[in-house]
Amino acid sequence: MKTRTAKATLCLFAASLIWGVSFVAQVVGMDYVKPFTFNGISFLIGAASLLPVLALSSRGAKRGCQKGQAPAALHVHVSRRGLPLLASAGANERTSRWTQWKPLLPYGAILGAILFCAANLQQFGVEGTGSAGKSGFITGLYIIIVPIFGIFLKRPAGLFIWFGAALAVIGLYLLSVPPGGLGGMGRGDALLFAGAFFWALHILTIDRFVAHADPLKLSFLQFLFCGGFCLIAAIVTGEPITAAALSGAAFPLLFRGIASVGVAYTLQTVGQRDVAPAKASVIFSLESVFAALGGAVLIHEIMSGRSYLGCALIFAGILLSQIPRKSPVK
Repeated sequence: MKTRTAKATLCLFAASLIWGVSFVAQVVGMDYVKPFTFNGISFLIGAASLLPVLALSSRGAKRGCQKGQAPAALHVHVSRRGLPLLASAGANERTSRWTQWKPLLPYGAILGAILFCAANLQQFGVEGTGSAGKSGFITGLYIIIVPIFGIFLKRPAGLFIWFGAALAVIGLYLLSVPPGGLGGMGRGDALLFAGAFFWALHILTIDRFVAHADPLKLSFLQFLFCGGFCLIAAIVTGEPITAAALSGAAFPLLFRGIASVGVAYTLQTVGQRDVAPAKASVIFSLESVFAALGGAVLIHEIMSGRSYLGCALIFAGILLSQIPRKSPVK
């Protein structure tokens, strides 16, 4: 595996780890505030957490320009799809900040809207289903949806990725669904299934947009738009937002906002520059493994042999998906 691809893969593994552990914080936070409010504040905290990083990045770029050398990241070059990358901030001292950010606004708005739909469909689906395991399995079906979408987008996945995705789905079922099975399908299940499509769309859209934009700026904008959309929805639907509720949910909001949103989603955006979306979706199945292990360690939930087998199959699926495709013989 090439060094650059290996680093990108590690970013995706780290994102899955953070998302899995932060699931506990998300469950606790929902005891105090409603879904739109919780998601809105979390994503705005995530956007705010990137401001110091963006400031340092911009300052470093300006120092490079003052020395008479444009940083390597600012060179106009061609992406892996033959598309020109946008220059980062500081490429031209006379260029206003608005001019630098303006081309990225449509990307951020689209990603923010997709993320808004995915996160809230999942949250309301969990409430309607009443089963964390069943919810996790239905949401995790994006593992298969991503390579299916890839066929129509002319980005077909290799045979090893298909086998790896199938193993991961089976493992996810064993890990998430009790021996009695899924049971009947209701409104909550439909919301979760719709959410799985939006999670798949989010992965594929990032794969497309990251070829045009700086990952940090792209992450900041999608968080900002998503948080804004969520708070507007909270106000429109009349969700109660009180100081007492926000105080009670302070730690879960900060943890999810900084770790799950600010760090993990940014790692996803950075990692997807060099990892194909179908392969990335299989790696993200580790979120369920880390959530189960985190529950066992942090809140002493008991894992059965069936659960451990599910974890093993997910790991096997991920390893299988990492086997490189053979180049066609010319």
